[in-house]
Amino acid sequence: MGLDASFSVLDRGDGADLMDVLRHELGFSKAEKRFPRKDTCLAIYSHRVNTQRPLTDTLEDVFPWCAEWETELTRLYRAYVEKKYANQALDYDDLLLYWHEMMGDERLAAAISAEFDHVLVDEYQDTNVLQAEILKRLRPNGEGVTVVGDDAQAIYSFRAATVDNILGFPAQYAHANGEAAAVVTLEENYRSTQGVLDAANALIAEGERQYRKVLRASRGAGGRPRYVTVVDDQGQAEYVVARVLEARERGIALKRQAVLFRSSHHSDALELELTRRNIPYVKYGGLKFLEAVHVKDMLAVLRWADNPKNRIAAFRTLQLLPGMGPATAERFLIQFETGGYSWASLPQFRAPGAIAEAWPPFVSLMTGLAATEGPWQGQVGRVREWFQPHMERMYDAVQVRTGDLVQLERIAQLPRAQQRLGIQMLDGGLARASR
Repeated sequence: MGLDASFSVLDRGDGADLMDVLRHELGFSKAEKRFPRKDTCLAIYSHRVNTQRPLTDTLEDVFPWCAEWETELTRLYRAYVEKKYANQALDYDDLLLYWHEMMGDERLAAAISAEFDHVLVDEYQDTNVLQAEILKRLRPNGEGVTVVGDDAQAIYSFRAATVDNILGFPAQYAHANGEAAAVVTLEENYRSTQGVLDAANALIAEGERQYRKVLRASRGAGGRPRYVTVVDDQGQAEYVVARVLEARERGIALKRQAVLFRSSHHSDALELELTRRNIPYVKYGGLKFLEAVHVKDMLAVLRWADNPKNRIAAFRTLQLLPGMGPATAERFLIQFETGGYSWASLPQFRAPGAIAEAWPPFVSLMTGLAATEGPWQGQVGRVREWFQPHMERMYDAVQVRTGDLVQLERIAQLPRAQQRLGIQMLDGGLARASR
């Protein structure tokens, strides 16, 4: 695929940052009429890639307010693809796109498919065109393929998912004799009571295209849900708090009560009202551990050391230094690229002003991390120790943030199988602490 073995992966934030840099370089950020922001540009690009449809269709159907910028967006996306390739970096959409392209080679697809007796896909209602085609190329005849999903929960069309994948599955994977693939309907529900399911069944029945099903509760009848209309968000918060206090008076402890939200920020008004009424609460969910700014800062240093062409990680890392702004970082990166991405060229950079004092320790850190003959053990610890004074300078709640980085260092020393569990545990802890 033309990739170095050490290629980097850009998360959504990194991809948006790169898109922003290119918007500025192409002069679109200075346009007389407001050009779409970086996150919108990335969302349009992602939708176009995952639907495999022309940009014109994506703009007309999903982002009509950006249609006038089609020519400029085409230039931006071409530059985005070229820059990623030059930096040997893939974003999340590329991981699918490259996999899809590889599975276009029938011999390679057959070789990979032969590694598995069975292929199971969960949440199939949320797959997009690329993912469905990858599955089809892996198993053209459908042998050993099982997908699990619920067409009534297909809510991610804005992310290019299409419910047609699950609705068309039986016909697409029909047997050689023309018989459709088997459909097993799972109607017994173990979470809700029948009162909730009756409301859900009534709503689901309105769908024109669906697999017909009637959900049955294993937990009994339960009470009927209430549909309540309020004036605004504040009215909603006041209503919920009033019901919480009523339930408490009936003997239901606060810790036995919960409020569910579609998105974390929807709780803002309720949190303020709970605080005003002096009602204690715990918020679960919200910021993920690996998305915390101080964690991303430290990981950027390691990512750049691992791949010197990773411009996004480099740009973020450089600006951790005191006095290093975007312009100086850009000037250094141009010199670094001209020098063939050689770590040996770092000492040659004449760091101006406030950067001069911090530059030698930084050079020592990066050259040490990037040394191929050096041990990888302890790298996270070295970066954490270097980053500590910079973190204290830039952020508040340093004690909590330091604890996060210490935990990350411990996880880095674990066997790979235990690392995912460690991150999941930290996610839960950070969500509680972030309140």
